[in-house]
Amino acid sequence: MKEITRRKFIATATVATGFALAVQPVTAKVITTDTKGLVAGAVKIPVNDGEIPAYRAQPAIGSNFPIVLVIQEIFGVHEHIQDITRRFAKLGYLAIAPELFTRQGDVSKLSSIDEIRSIVAKVPDAQVFSDLDATVDWAVKSAKGNANRLGITGFCWGGRMTWLYSAYNPKVKAGVAWYGRLVGNATELTPKHPVDIAATLTVPVLGLYGGKDTGIPLDTVEQMRAGLKPSSKSEIIVYPDAPHAFFADYRPSYREQEAKEGWQRLQTWFKKHGV
Repeated sequence: MKEITRRKFIATATVATGFALAVQPVTAKVITTDTKGLVAGAVKIPVNDGEIPAYRAQPAIGSNFPIVLVIQEIFGVHEHIQDITRRFAKLGYLAIAPELFTRQGDVSKLSSIDEIRSIVAKVPDAQVFSDLDATVDWAVKSAKGNANRLGITGFCWGGRMTWLYSAYNPKVKAGVAWYGRLVGNATELTPKHPVDIAATLTVPVLGLYGGKDTGIPLDTVEQMRAGLKPSSKSEIIVYPDAPHAFFADYRPSYREQEAKEGWQRLQTWFKKHGV
């Protein structure tokens, strides 16, 4: 892929509309959350090499909102991720989902999983951390967010980043990682994986995993669980009959019971730990 200049990067970066091409057709069980009583829509986040797009949702009235970073799957910040931010906003949060692959490519326009994976593979963890730092800064300075009540949640690729960012930024009060990969090979772009930071993690992270997830073997989940220290107050829940992406209501993998229970666990977890 040709390297994009700073000017072109700023001019072309946008948040996706609708669902990613790679996840068509969308199932009839998709949840749609309205914007009544909310401020919701695309925003631009200043970062160290320009701007990245993000989708933000928050209550229309009030200030000093607790902040939740919502971290995308490999399909980008498409309608499902945007809807999740609105669900948080209905609960009184300032929720924001930054588009973290923008420099590498627009995954929302791709229908091939292999093409998407090739783009995602080029995204450095350090870039993601820096962009999330910038997103928190924007939330505080431009959207009435409370930096002292910061939470993070993510799905699949974003689940892995939830563990890692919680280890990177001790100002995070709590995280909820949905079926994020836990082990992997160390590379220049991805030097550590969740299992590598388990023993030093201080932020309480709740991991939600499926017992029938063919991409995340249960032995790696147990390896992560064994590595976590009691001092982090982290926990891992495994839903025995759930597959990967059981929260994704727009996909056949959706499991309503486990998804609803996980969402309730998330809310309880955030409240318990001050988000």
